[in-house]
Amino acid sequence: MRKSTKKNNVTLREKILSNGNISLYLDIYRDGQRKYEFLKLYLNKKARTPLEREQNHKTRLLAEEIRTKRETELNSSAFDLNTEAKRNTDFITYFEVYNSKYTKKDIRMMTGALQRFKDFLAEEYGNTYDKGIKAHQLNKDMMLAFVEYLQSRSKGEGASNYYQRFKKVVKHAVDNDILQKNPCAGVVCKADTNVLRKDVLSIEEMKTLIATTYQGQNQEIRRAFIFCLYTGIRHCDVAGLTYGDVDYSNRLLRFEQDKTKGHSASSWVVIPLNDGLISLIGQPPVTAKGEAIKDALIFDLPSHTMCLKALRRWTARAGIDKHITWHCARHSFAVNILNNGANIKTVASLLGHSGLKHTEKYTRAVDSLKEAAINSLPELKL
Repeated sequence: MRKSTKKNNVTLREKILSNGNISLYLDIYRDGQRKYEFLKLYLNKKARTPLEREQNHKTRLLAEEIRTKRETELNSSAFDLNTEAKRNTDFITYFEVYNSKYTKKDIRMMTGALQRFKDFLAEEYGNTYDKGIKAHQLNKDMMLAFVEYLQSRSKGEGASNYYQRFKKVVKHAVDNDILQKNPCAGVVCKADTNVLRKDVLSIEEMKTLIATTYQGQNQEIRRAFIFCLYTGIRHCDVAGLTYGDVDYSNRLLRFEQDKTKGHSASSWVVIPLNDGLISLIGQPPVTAKGEAIKDALIFDLPSHTMCLKALRRWTARAGIDKHITWHCARHSFAVNILNNGANIKTVASLLGHSGLKHTEKYTRAVDSLKEAAINSLPELKL
């Protein structure tokens, strides 16, 4: 980079890391003294796709914005690396950069949280924040309005889940001096976790769906969804099941839930297998020597998005007029076995719940189904 001739200047520099990526930092020179500020912003040196190159571009813009503010402060009477410059960081860009480096499996929820916040700004403030929103403009009143917006557009736990992800980025901004204080402090987004919001397939609808086939149907998706309807396991778990998880001799399926792995004593689930489920699983493939390949996947599934599209096409062909997602299989399993007399503790164990709190919402659904069944009878007039 070109050297400046000014007595005081701030230069944006690059450092190649051992993993091959590029770390951006500021070379700050003032009155004969030099110091460095590492921005915790990184470039993908091997960026090849348009998305990766666009992310590098946004990261450079954020770094350059910080550099410009530092230089302005440097040549003013009050020089403080952790004040005005960072507070004027564009929060949307900061959120995008945070998501670009996010590696956990809830990245879809993180992306959704950012989009919800953008939509909120557009709807509530019009074009006021078209060019972004500075970190210091986030305040408690705005967060209260954002929570209200989320609750008006998301069902069940959706609003709470999006807000939890949003708060994660806000806390990161506070920890890195982008925000002086947390605007989300004291602002709560509550959800009634005891209410079942998603549609449930009845036993008859399950039979109708299973009986529905069509040309070009993905048989792996069909097989896996039916398996979930009869076991209650999540999409992320069924997608990762291997033949090594199956104890054929004792007719059991043992696996660790992806969602609670390392966080709960109940993360391991054991499900008894009947003839129908073992038939769905089939036998493991074998090597040339006839040895079972235990780490082979039981269900060869495409992406979650492709699975969902195939499921909606399938339910439409079956004439089922409900909004069925993959997670509805889990809900349907719980409601149907409770409706057939299963003990709530047994259901909790099969679902891998650590307690009964999350299982109780299914008992409410069963009660409402019973009430609907009674009300479906002809009106009694004496």
